[in-house]
Amino acid sequence: MSEKENNTMGKIVSLAKRRGFMYPGSEIYGGLAGVYDYGPLGTVLKENIKSLWRRAMTFEHENIVELDSAIFMHPKTWEASGHVGGFSDPLVEHKKTNKRFRVDHLLEDVDIVADEKMSVEEIQKLFDDNFEKLALPKGERSDFSDVQKFNLLVKSNFGTTKENVSDEPVYLRGETAQGIFVNFKNVLDSTILKVPFGIAQIGKAFRNEIKPQQFVFRMREFEQMEMQYFVHPDEAATIFEEFKDERMNYYVEKLDIPAEKLRFKQHENLVFYAKDAWDIEYNFDFGWKEIEGLHWRGDYDLKQHQEFSGAKLEYTDPYTSEKYMPNVIEASSGLDRVMFMVLENTYKEEEMDGDVRTLLSLPASIAPVKLAVSPLLKNKPELVEKAREVFVGLKQKFGHVMYDDNGNIGKRYRRQDEIGTPFCVVIDFETLEGSTVDTVTVRDRDTGEQERVKISELENYISEKIS
Repeated sequence: MSEKENNTMGKIVSLAKRRGFMYPGSEIYGGLAGVYDYGPLGTVLKENIKSLWRRAMTFEHENIVELDSAIFMHPKTWEASGHVGGFSDPLVEHKKTNKRFRVDHLLEDVDIVADEKMSVEEIQKLFDDNFEKLALPKGERSDFSDVQKFNLLVKSNFGTTKENVSDEPVYLRGETAQGIFVNFKNVLDSTILKVPFGIAQIGKAFRNEIKPQQFVFRMREFEQMEMQYFVHPDEAATIFEEFKDERMNYYVEKLDIPAEKLRFKQHENLVFYAKDAWDIEYNFDFGWKEIEGLHWRGDYDLKQHQEFSGAKLEYTDPYTSEKYMPNVIEASSGLDRVMFMVLENTYKEEEMDGDVRTLLSLPASIAPVKLAVSPLLKNKPELVEKAREVFVGLKQKFGHVMYDDNGNIGKRYRRQDEIGTPFCVVIDFETLEGSTVDTVTVRDRDTGEQERVKISELENYISEKIS
């Protein structure tokens, strides 16, 4: 990672903690690698992004419903899905320090692809042949172990006593998609949906990542936003292309991500059951990285669960009586990665009024604080009383409104800029008397411009700006 990249990420990590977006997990005990807690602002930002995704995925589609499946699933679920036998990453260990490294990532950094279909022996050869190029601690090849496959599923005890603890390994789910597949028949039987239809889900997943890194980009506990769309095999190719366009447009139109900072990347080596697969990548300061995967999974998932469970998962068309196993189109994004992308994309340092300010130019639709209301001076009761009155009215309308009287007005502006608040409303002496009575100053975060607005028109004014 370059000095610039390190510096940019360091500033975002610092801001995230200082302003209550994200904290290192269990920090008072020294932290826990690959785990982060979301603070007051981060929790709201995360929920706002979820709501935006939910609206785009379910409200704007008449045939996509939502599910909330359990984190614990029957052990055979993960056998059927292939996670028990094939959900692993290649690693090597430094014998002197016991540090572990993901070999595919080391090779990727020198533009060599080690895909998941390769055997351990093939990856071992790539590692040995390119050893001198890899970003590893100084030493000889003999200082490192051979390449081995490391399963990413997180095992757990399930049961309360020795007698009823499951004999089979039980796992925290490695992805949310399997909860959708095992409920395919339940959703069909309990709704009026017909193929094509989709099931969406937002939820936690867990992976024993070898080397969590790059802030919240790669963690051991994370949140996914996934949608599985069940279609007739003959229609799958067309629908897949439609979803590709829709999902790319979502980031540009809904999250204000510049189109030039996004790209599609097709998977060169598909897993055996996949028909096609593309990633939407964002150009982070540390390089192009995936934020969403779009996969045409064929009929593999439902067939596997039918075979392992014995349940009949074929679909019967109610009009033609045709029986078939639906194909699956998947759109899967990482909520934490999307949040990181949003923070990095909106983080700015710019000069204003002869000073350098830090700014998060968050879209108003997801900003954790929509408005900040302040009295010009907090030691003037008449200003405070009016400011509280305005604050209560706006909070009832917009919800996430902050009352801020900490420090002078310049410091308040800088603080609100840093957390991404789109508008600051200030009650001053002009609000109380003269030709400007019952008006307030509204300051725009992005431009710094100020405008006098009547209190009676304030709600409509802000609503129009936010929309």
